[in-house]
Order: sequence, then C-alpha cells, then structure tokens
Amino acid sequence: MTPKKDPEADVRAAWLVLGMHRSGTSAVTQLLALAGCDLPANLMPGDEHNAKGYFEPWTIAMFNDDRLHAAGSAWDDVFAHPFRPLEPTAERDFLDRAKALFEDEFGGDRHPLLKDPRITVLLPFWRNLFADLALEARCVIPVRHPLAVAGSLARRDGFPPEKSVLLWCAYMLAAEVHTRDLPRAFVSYDALLADWRTEVARAEAALGAPLPALTREAGVAIDRFLSPDLRHNTTHEGLEALGWAGALAQPVLAWFEAAAAGQIREVAPLQQATAELVRRKGEFGMLVSPAARDMDVLRSEAHKLKQQLAWDRRKADELRTDMQRDIETIQAKWQSDVTALQEQSLREVAEKEARLQALEAELEALRHAYARAGAQLDRILAES
Repeated sequence: MTPKKDPEADVRAAWLVLGMHRSGTSAVTQLLALAGCDLPANLMPGDEHNAKGYFEPWTIAMFNDDRLHAAGSAWDDVFAHPFRPLEPTAERDFLDRAKALFEDEFGGDRHPLLKDPRITVLLPFWRNLFADLALEARCVIPVRHPLAVAGSLARRDGFPPEKSVLLWCAYMLAAEVHTRDLPRAFVSYDALLADWRTEVARAEAALGAPLPALTREAGVAIDRFLSPDLRHNTTHEGLEALGWAGALAQPVLAWFEAAAAGQIREVAPLQQATAELVRRKGEFGMLVSPAARDMDVLRSEAHKLKQQLAWDRRKADELRTDMQRDIETIQAKWQSDVTALQEQSLREVAEKEARLQALEAELEALRHAYARAGAQLDRILAES
C-alpha cells in the first residue's frame, strides 16, 4: 500500500465521525487516526465498556452535554432530533466556548479528527463553528444494526431495547439530514471489520479525498487494531417485536444499509420517520426530554468529576515521573561531579607527589655535587 497524495493537501478540513453511540464510531476514529488524521489532545480513556479507548475529547463531550441540557435535552433523549437551537445570545456564548475548546484540542492541526456522537444531534451548532473557523468538514458515518447497538447499551446503561432503537433512529436521522450538502461516506461496521481496505476505498471515493497518510505501515497498524474482539452483538433479528419503535426503525435501517452499500435512495422514508418522531414528541416528549435531561445532568456531573479525577491522576503520575527523572538526573550529575573531583584530587596529589620526588632527587643530586666540590676544594687547599 503506497501513500496517496491528497489533491487538497493545503485545505484544512475537519474529519467528523458521526452516528449513534456504540455503533463503531470509536473503531472508525482510530482507523482515521492511524491513517493520518489528527486526534485531539485530551482523549477520553478506555474503560471496561471500550477497552481500546473512545478516541474522543472528554472536554468537548462534557461541553456537548451542557449544550444539550441548555436546550432541555440529553444524549439519551430519544427526541434529541430534530435539532433545538437556543436564542442567539446564548448560542453565541456556547459557540465562543466551543471555539476555545476546539483550539485547545487541535491548535493548528491540518486534519483535526473529531468524534463525539453527541455532535451528530448538535451538528447545526458545530457547523456554525466550522464556518467561523473557515474549516471544511468531511463526514464518516458508521452504520450498525440498531439491535447490536441496543445489546451494547443494555450492558453498559441498562437501557431497554425500545429506547436504544429509538435513540439509534434519532442519531442516524440527524446524521443524514445535517450532512446532505457535505462530503460524506456511509460505512458498514460489519463490512469494515471484514475488509477495511475495500470500505476505506469506497469512503475515499465518496468523500472525494484520500485519507491523509494511508501508508503501508498504517495498514499494518490498522490490521492489528481491527481485531475480531471488536465484533459484539451480532444478533440482527427482532425489530418487529419492539412495537412502534421497531416499526419506525425498519425503513431507516433499510435506507442506511443501502447507503452503506453505495446505493442511492430517496429520503422520503427518513422524512416520514422524522415526522413520526416529531409527532410522538408532541404526544409525550414533555415527559421524556426533561427527565432525560435531569438524569443526565447528574450523570454528567459525576462523569465530569470522574474524568477530571482521572486527568488529574494522570497529570500527577506524569509529574511524579518527571520529578523522579529529574532526581535521577541530579543524582547522576552529582555522582559524576563527585567522581570527577575525586579523580581530579587524585591526579593533583599524584602530580604533587611526583613533583616532590623530582625535587628531592634534584636536592640529593645537589648534595652530592656540593660534597664532591667540597672534597675537591679540600684537596686543592692541602696541595697548596
């Protein structure tokens, strides 16, 4: 595999990984990172639910929670789609915060790689930020069966399958409608694990741009990363048993599976699904969204403290390591200086001893010379 030159190499573009939580967004993000895109500075660490890591900036994830809460929603609100704008002054305040966070995470990176599923339902907000930064966007949207997502969320969060499937619908509908005018690629998660090279080639063609640095070495690293243990929850049967939630998801799933296979379809089924979500929101959204928000506020605060604690511990460990390294450096320098002084002292003593011996030898030679001269003088005096 040889590196591909990006004809738009001088264009600064954000690579966005959009879609539902637990749908393969982390795996896609790591693939893009290994292929040359720039990860943020403050990555959320892995845990028992995602041992290889989430590859998303926890500072931006916490910010997105705040933005969702401000609109009376939450990441697990099944009515988070359609997007809920704030009044202009409040929205501007959030945009200023987002700009500062984005610059802290990415600085001047040419290919900033941004993944947080919350961005999917907040994409109109983030697109305003990208416009402020004169930053183009390229979108990669993993497609995974909603029941596979539901199985993962059941283990991690205890969600019933109906809620998870509706969440999947909300996120995927948002991902599609907010990216229609952007370069985007739909990627089958299962196909990616089976043959990532084919999927990446299709994605590059859809995006109209190659990955920044898909080298032979990157390919080897991606082979190692996309291991079989990333495939969980392969059961894809049972949507029909989930009532209206399953009925809503069926045509949405069919559309996205077709899109991931490169087939273009009319968006009418997606529009109908969105209209149904809006209708259901009108019926009982006032009971669901505030409860989801209030629960998530508490959960976010706990998570924020946990992340901050983990970050502080990591920084403390780094500081401890730096201090130990400095101590070892100082000790080595001190020992080196002591050894040098000792060697210098020994050399000086040896030099002085040698000089003393030389002087003693010279003195002895003079004594012998004086003795000979005295004897010779005595002979001369005796003869005269």
